[in-house]
Amino acid sequence: MTDFKKFLYVLAGFLACFYLPIENLRFTNAVFEALALVKWYAREHVILCLVPAFFIAGAISVFVSQASVLKYFGAKANKFLSYGVASVSGTILAVCSCTVLPLFSGIYKRGSGLGPAIAFLYSGPAINVLAIILTARILGWQLGLARAIGAVVFSVAIGLLMHFIFLKEEQARQANGDLNVGAVKEARSLGQTVLYFASMIAFLVFANWGKPLEGDRGTWALIFQYKWWISGFSLVALAVILIKWFKKEELKEWTSASWGFALQILPLLLGGVLVSGFLLGRVGHEGIIPSKWVESLVGGNSFRANFFSSIVAAFMYFATLTEVPILQGLIGSGMGKGPALALLLAGPALSLPSMLVIRGVIGTKKTVIYVSLVVVMATISGMIFGAIVS
Repeated sequence: MTDFKKFLYVLAGFLACFYLPIENLRFTNAVFEALALVKWYAREHVILCLVPAFFIAGAISVFVSQASVLKYFGAKANKFLSYGVASVSGTILAVCSCTVLPLFSGIYKRGSGLGPAIAFLYSGPAINVLAIILTARILGWQLGLARAIGAVVFSVAIGLLMHFIFLKEEQARQANGDLNVGAVKEARSLGQTVLYFASMIAFLVFANWGKPLEGDRGTWALIFQYKWWISGFSLVALAVILIKWFKKEELKEWTSASWGFALQILPLLLGGVLVSGFLLGRVGHEGIIPSKWVESLVGGNSFRANFFSSIVAAFMYFATLTEVPILQGLIGSGMGKGPALALLLAGPALSLPSMLVIRGVIGTKKTVIYVSLVVVMATISGMIFGAIVS
């Protein structure tokens, strides 16, 4: 970097500090919202969501053989099997757009084809059974059904499109061995490996089990009542598995890989949450962009309303299930059913924080194409749905 460029950076920083609009109430409130959102995210999602996800991703990169990944997700794998498994993964994981990132990074670096990895990336947060049930119960069965069908179709369609768009690059990646893989691990049987991963996934799922609706006394409420017992049992089972079936060197390798994912993802994630909070605020609070602007732009079923809803949803961070109360408020303020579906199909699967991390894994070009496909398909789906239900 030349001295002139350094001078320009210093000058820009000085001018930004000199003209900092701290006397503007909206600006200071947006700063507060950014800090409040990142505090909430750190408290609610890092320890119980991201940390388990980092350990699962580390386990995938260390203990899952390249052959196993290539069998189900590789370029030569049966397409029906690979996209079928990837497209329904969200029904098991029930994670948000950020929690799925270490898992996506793990399988992609282990040798998965781009298409199945992208299908997994989209479906993880999009096909959340509880979220779909809540959507149907609170926002109507039409939106719930459309969300379920749209999420499955999207994951497969976007994965296939990414595969064909970057077919030459993926073929070169496979041919050059650019897979970041190590030696195949065969120290344990398939059953032992399954139990190892099941114990970690069980903790991730049940420790984050959402609170049921008021008055709900069904299975969901029963599981929520005993969630910590189930989560604790899964941790005890994991401890026994590690003691009995793993060597000390393997545990060091696992923790090292998990730490690597945390260093790669967490800084970008928290930085993205700060920016998202500054721009759009938290649920029920405003950032620098007034909420009335958003509400005025998503009424009816025009192309503009659906496209704007998709764009805003793609950049805004939605924790698991928070999109439902947000939509409830927006629909009450006049939001159309089409833009509502567009938000449901674009929002939970994307966020500004997740985009920054995805870019670090697959590069800028692929990330831009992926985000564009989600936004365009959500816009078109919203317009079709809005026309049908109107």
